Order: sequence, then C-alpha cells, then structure tokens
Amino acid sequence: MTLRVRWLGRVSYDEALAVQRALHGRSDDDYLLLLEHPATYTLGKRADPAHVLVDPAAVGAALIETDRGGDVTYHGPGQLVGYPIGPLAATPAAGRDVVAHVRRIEAALIETLAEFGIAGVRVDGRSGVWVGGEKIAAIGVRVARDRTMHGLALNVDPDLAMFEHIVPCGISDAGVTSMAAVLGAAPPAAEVRDAVVRAWARSRGALTVERAAVSDARLLPGPGVGPGRRPEWMKVRADLGTEYRRLKQLVHEQELHTVCEEAGCPNIYECWSQRTATFMILGDRCTRACGFCLVDTRQPFPIDPDEPARVADAVASLGLAHAVVTSVARDDVPDGGAAGFAATIDAIRARNPETTIEVLIPDCKGHADALDVVFRARPDVLNHNLETVARLQRLARPSAGYARSLGVLARAKDAGLVVKSGIILGLGEDTAEVRAAIADLRNVGVDLLTLGQYLRPSAAHLPVARWVTPSEFTELGEYARGLGFAHVESGPLVRSSYHARDGAEVAMVPA
Repeated sequence: MTLRVRWLGRVSYDEALAVQRALHGRSDDDYLLLLEHPATYTLGKRADPAHVLVDPAAVGAALIETDRGGDVTYHGPGQLVGYPIGPLAATPAAGRDVVAHVRRIEAALIETLAEFGIAGVRVDGRSGVWVGGEKIAAIGVRVARDRTMHGLALNVDPDLAMFEHIVPCGISDAGVTSMAAVLGAAPPAAEVRDAVVRAWARSRGALTVERAAVSDARLLPGPGVGPGRRPEWMKVRADLGTEYRRLKQLVHEQELHTVCEEAGCPNIYECWSQRTATFMILGDRCTRACGFCLVDTRQPFPIDPDEPARVADAVASLGLAHAVVTSVARDDVPDGGAAGFAATIDAIRARNPETTIEVLIPDCKGHADALDVVFRARPDVLNHNLETVARLQRLARPSAGYARSLGVLARAKDAGLVVKSGIILGLGEDTAEVRAAIADLRNVGVDLLTLGQYLRPSAAHLPVARWVTPSEFTELGEYARGLGFAHVESGPLVRSSYHARDGAEVAMVPA
C-alpha cells in the first residue's frame, strides 16, 4: 500500500478541515497530513464549554467547534499536528476497533519520542502520550464509513502558556509539557516530522511512502537563467484572420479585459479565430504578485458595476455556447471580488440562457462566506488553479497556499459543482511531485484537469527551469485519466481555458 504524506506548513483550522473532509469522504487513499495551525482552541463533540477559561480572542486565538472526539485542546505554532486519513479496517490488529486506532497513534508517538531520548508512556483511562505525569501529545479522532480523520497534536515547542487558558482535554489534575521543555531545547522540526512519518508508515504497513511538502523557500538557487531558447513544439504561428480581428475589436469597443491578452496566452490566435475568449473581470490590475503571471500589479481601480452587463453583451454578440470568466485577485475588497463573479454569472445567464458558464476564481483568501456567494450563483464549471506542486507554492504564489487551494476546490465540490483545476509545469518540479499534486486534486473531488508548460512573461518573472516534452505531457495525462478525471487536457500549450467547452460537455453529461 502507499501512504501519501503531505507537509502543508501553517494552515488555518477551517482550511485543513475542508481538505480532511474531502479526503475522508471522496478518496480511498491513505493519507497523513502534517501541519501547524495558528493559535486555535478546538472543542470536541463532548467538550464542556466551561473548560475554556478566557475569551480566546483576548489571547489571540480562535475558538472552533469540531466533530472529533474529546474535550477542549489547543493548537498553535510549534506544535506538530497530524491527521491520519485512511481505512479503519487496516489500522487495528484485528477488526474495526476505534480504540485500537487510538492505541496505534499513541504507539507511533511513543516510538517517535524515543528517537529523541524521551520516554513517553500511556496512562490508563487517559488518551494521548505522557511524560513525567504531564501530557506531551493529545489525540482526538473521528471515524465514519470505516475511514478515520482528525488525529494527533505533538507538542514540539509551542507556547505552553496558551494551555493555561483552558482545562486541556478536560483534565484538571495534570499539566502539559513539550519536547523542548523535556530536552531543554527544541529538536529540529523537520526531524520530528520525519520520525512521525517513519513510525506511522510502519504502523500502517505502508510499502511505499509518497511525500510532498510545502517549502518556505521563495528564491530560486543560482542565477535562474533558464534552459535556453524555446523548442519547436513551443512555437506558435500567428493567425490574424477575420474572426480574430472581429473579436479583438469587440473586446476593445466594450472596454473589456481578457486573460488571453493580459496574460499573454499562446493560444490566443487559435481560440479567438474560433470565437472563444476568457473574459477577465474586476479590472486588469491584480493585488497579488505571483512569480509566473504577467498581469499588472499596480494599485487597482474601483470595481465597475456595469462590467457584468458588458460581458453579457459580448457573450451575446459572439454567440458563445460556453463562456469563461476569470478575474484578477482583489484582496482590497472584503469579499475578494466574489459578488462580481455572481453578478457576471447572473447577467450572462439572463441575456444568454443557453450559454454554459465556467468561472476561474481566485481563492478569496479561503473565506467560506465569500466563496459561497460564487457557489450559490451555480456556474456550470468552477475552476480554481493549484498552479504548481506543493514545494513551489510559496515561490510561485506567495499570497496563496496549497492547502487553501485544495480547500477551495473541496468546498466547491461539496456545493455540488463541476470542479476544475490546472497545473503549470517547468518551474522546477519533478515528475513525482506532479503526480502527487494530481492525486491530491482528484482526491478532493476535482473533475477536470489542465496541464501545460510555463512560459516566462518577462525577465522579472520566474525563469523556466526546463521545457517539458510532449511525451511527458502525454504520460502525465494518461496518469491523470487513470485516476478518474472526467476530462484532461495535457500538452505544452495547454492553458486553463483551452478546449474548455469540450471538458464542460464531458463533465456535465449525466452519469
């Protein structure tokens, strides 16, 4: 069996929970998510609210009710949180035994601590792992449909004072400690993670461990000059035919923006000659500065309330059967531009009731209320791009996040939408990392996938690390299809909206 291990960095509790629920409910794969949370108190299903002794906001923490077992606990920086998500039947020594699952987690933590010279023990009648009469690791799990979720919290070097504001796990006669407190200094966090992975893989009997990790690195090593001139397969012949010129004139007359122009898409001649375009709403200035994107990052203008109607008029003038709408990121407005998407969907649908609508949305900072505004407008396809593998997220998308994007996609699927995502290759990833990202997308419920080659927009952007060959794209496309995606576009010149109508038609056919 394969254990898919993901180090996600620091992730809000809500975002991690959305990913957990998706992997728990839609996948048969075995996962171990490792991460940190910002300061958060969580209440289990049997928690006594009186065990929260202060207003969490007064000490800089969130308070969240959750569906795991147990009472109240604390999560925060310096604590390693692990969420084993997998089949319960493979966990106990015999039978489907939730208590045996908890014991396996305890045993893995005791084994981990032993690698650092710490003698962790169990205490009868109390879950978790203990050192010298103090709790060093808490455990709270949930099991449904014979699959596990939630899991463990190992205190590596958290602020132990944060536990003084609660009755941890409902236990008032024992304290809380950490590896740093026991050892006199914090062990390297990466070494602790590695020890947990080894122990849990042995517990699960995993023959293969597939690892992917978010990195803190934001700069490429070396001068980053790239692999040289474009190969022949990356060269595109300009076709300035009648339909291309007509669409260009219409876009400019209506004062619209298209990602085709703003992002320098290599397929603009093909798509525009076939009267297809991706409209970019909310202006042409983005509040983020992703390392791969050409879109203007100066101070954005106010959102134009008449823009949805103009987009709807353009869709009608072109007679589009499938309209694609994307946007810049608008972190300067409270909802991240969600209302603009909803208004544009409504306007297109009112003017063009037979047109199917695909939206390519930013993450709206992961805010559930904002995302729900878009989801309730019921686009026929909801696209949000993962863009790159876990390790390169902070390099390429410093204001976004791997777990956040997976959470956005999972929530869209929960809303009953056809869900799409895309990855650009050639930023320095390897094939194993790409396969891991593709698997994660499928396992959170993504239906449609695009894979294409990164093209450097300017010398100020990230360099192309390599040119991915057509045969490699073919192999990755076949791998993705084997995982069950309804439609995959994989090729050097593929972009998010390439052959979008084809994918939508496949995905929307009733099963």
